[in-house]
Amino acid sequence: MRKNLLAISLLTMGCLYGILAIVIILLFFLLDLPISYGILLSLVIVIIQFLIAPNVNDFVFKHFYKVDFNYDIPDYLKQFINEICTKYNMNYPKIGFINDGSPNAFTYGRTKNDARVVFTKGIFDLLTEEEVKTVAAHEIGHAKHYDMLFMTVAQIVPLVLYYIYEILLGNNTRRSSRSNDNDSADYSAIVGLIAYVLYIISQYIILWLSRTREYYADRFAIEETKDPTALSTALIKIGFGLAVGNKEEKSKTGTGNALGISNAKFSKGMAIASYNNGGVTKQNVVNAMKWEQWNVWAKWNELNSTHPLISNRLLTISEQCEEFGQAPYIVFDEQKPESYVDDFIKEILISIIPFIILMATPIVAAIYSEIAGLVIGIGGIIFTISLFKQLDYTHRNSGYIETNVSELMSEVKVSHITSIPCILEGEIIGRGNPGCIFNEDFVIKDETGIMFLDYNQPLHIIEKIFAIFKSQEYFNKKVKVQGWFRRGVVPYIEVRSIEIDGVVKKCHTYTTTKVVYGILMAIFIGLLFMSVL
Repeated sequence: MRKNLLAISLLTMGCLYGILAIVIILLFFLLDLPISYGILLSLVIVIIQFLIAPNVNDFVFKHFYKVDFNYDIPDYLKQFINEICTKYNMNYPKIGFINDGSPNAFTYGRTKNDARVVFTKGIFDLLTEEEVKTVAAHEIGHAKHYDMLFMTVAQIVPLVLYYIYEILLGNNTRRSSRSNDNDSADYSAIVGLIAYVLYIISQYIILWLSRTREYYADRFAIEETKDPTALSTALIKIGFGLAVGNKEEKSKTGTGNALGISNAKFSKGMAIASYNNGGVTKQNVVNAMKWEQWNVWAKWNELNSTHPLISNRLLTISEQCEEFGQAPYIVFDEQKPESYVDDFIKEILISIIPFIILMATPIVAAIYSEIAGLVIGIGGIIFTISLFKQLDYTHRNSGYIETNVSELMSEVKVSHITSIPCILEGEIIGRGNPGCIFNEDFVIKDETGIMFLDYNQPLHIIEKIFAIFKSQEYFNKKVKVQGWFRRGVVPYIEVRSIEIDGVVKKCHTYTTTKVVYGILMAIFIGLLFMSVL
């Protein structure tokens, strides 16, 4: 397994640096541009960033995420991590703890010998000992595989390609303004465009490499724990979000008193499954997987993500279960009832039609310059109407249904464009971004699961003031949330209002947007009347 990952990594690096080499060769043979110093400077910056990044991150996490690097983790976990480190001749990682109910963990550092592994309180609240071990093993697997180093080196390629693109376009403009060397200017433009296209391609290659390394970290966790089922249930809780912790298990581990068992919370990657007499209801997990397996937007989201879809990771783990004498924990054998491509196309059109009208209006006005004011007025009115129609579709302000997390997560026809108006009751259990004092978003827990809440105000400064001075007032409070459920990279509810202690607090973005559209409509109607008169 290690050799396969090394081969994939080296092959990917070869492709990335091959792309970079092609562009540099073109530069030296076709152009006479002094960009080598700029490239060298970029490399130096990346190297310095790589060397100091862990210490900078330590400072940021300690002061802005309240990470405790002196936290004493449970003995069973300490022993497990020590066994892995001894086995692979690694230094014991620096352990951090965020006092936040969201079950999340991550690692950073330079090499396997200076790794930092950070756990949130939610990891210990919601996961059993065996599940916690699989999470720890996954994170240590990233360090063991030198993922931080490989990804840093990989990032050099798009950085340099983008630098070349910026320099060449700027240089092309300067050359054109001070000389008639059209051939040189043309070469600059061509190579600059090639560099930009390859920059985009290299970014997607890096995302693919990151997703691949996640699979290998999963595999490492399975090999070290010999328990693929535990990794599956841990991913379901962390990636899909379970609402109820195992209280009996927590009392045995000795972490219940220190960490608490009442606040089970997750960050930005939640869906749903529920407990049934202490076990996961697998059908709820399968229902949550339907969106990832069937909706076209899920494939697009994964393509642009550093992590694979949770459902794909679960299915990959299931394929490895037989090797460890376990039955596959999740089998997804549901038949897709329809293609969902028509919904995807409809949503794309809804998104781009206002933009098309906006771009077409000045072009038509230029063609018919004698009636340009009339064209702009009519085009502006049509543009504003399309914005209203788009808003009515993305933020349907009627038919709000009282529901729960489990029911929402079983919906397939939902996206960041198509929403479900809903009312959800539960307890606010922490921030959307665990521990971050500047994060205004919340996580809500009901009897079936946990869900990310997008607290969205018209001005970001209002959100940040709320995050710093007001958000903690909502923690551990029962609330009723009205808003729009969506699925993007993560499932979430865009908040319209939150009722807490009998008082309704509103987010005003929807109303403000309608007011702005109304003002636009009035302006374009005025232009139309002026052109007619």
